[in-house]
Amino acid sequence: MVSNEVAVKVKNLRKTYDETVAVDGISFKVYRGEIFGILGPNGAGKTTTLEMIETLRSIDGGSASIDGVDVATKPYQIRGMIGVQPQSPGFQDKTKLTELIQMFASAYGEKVDPLNFLNEVGLGDKANSYVEQLSGGQKQRFSIVTALVHNPKVFFLDEPTTGLDPQARRNLWDLVEETRRRGISIILTTHYMDEAEALCDRVAIMDNGKIIAIDTPKNLIKALLKRGFKKTQHVEQANLEDVFLDLTGKRLGEGTAR
Repeated sequence: MVSNEVAVKVKNLRKTYDETVAVDGISFKVYRGEIFGILGPNGAGKTTTLEMIETLRSIDGGSASIDGVDVATKPYQIRGMIGVQPQSPGFQDKTKLTELIQMFASAYGEKVDPLNFLNEVGLGDKANSYVEQLSGGQKQRFSIVTALVHNPKVFFLDEPTTGLDPQARRNLWDLVEETRRRGISIILTTHYMDEAEALCDRVAIMDNGKIIAIDTPKNLIKALLKRGFKKTQHVEQANLEDVFLDLTGKRLGEGTAR
């Protein structure tokens, strides 16, 4: 459940590269237990925004804080408070999944039972496998596990379902919802509007480095309809993806590396 407590506060955040303004003075808040989406076309500034909050890029103007801790002045403290699942996660080759989880946990001074984490995401039977033996969806689920070993306050996902088949995509949605139920705030970027509509409590729409709208998906759709928008195509109650999932199932552990 989303609380009134602010987990992330961004105020007038700005990033420039030479004469190009990548992020142009944006402001927003994310609440405890909220799934907050950042949407926009390529080059809108979504990933740069995430990377500044994650301490991966310097902040040129404005501020960002997590749980009241300033990102720019206390980056090492921030890194212990967040989990990050990048677009293309990389892992050490020829290392078992259980060993990788132990490595990530030890980096945060944590001791965990790797098998418990793997079972939570349907990868228990892959405990002795290597990452290169996993399918795309399994790799994404495993990367989420490694980002959550220290129970972060905020979890960042940058286009987490790009390239996944419909089954793996829906399974990842379930995992994101389960992560939120643990009280973790989630900030994600995505190019899939149906994904944002299904997962996000609120979304910020970015274009040319600016936020041009922030609201719940339902409210943004209502506002569009009030402006007189009408679809030229009839919308069916189901689509081809629904057919695919109904016929093939949605089991977590299936799939092999391609």
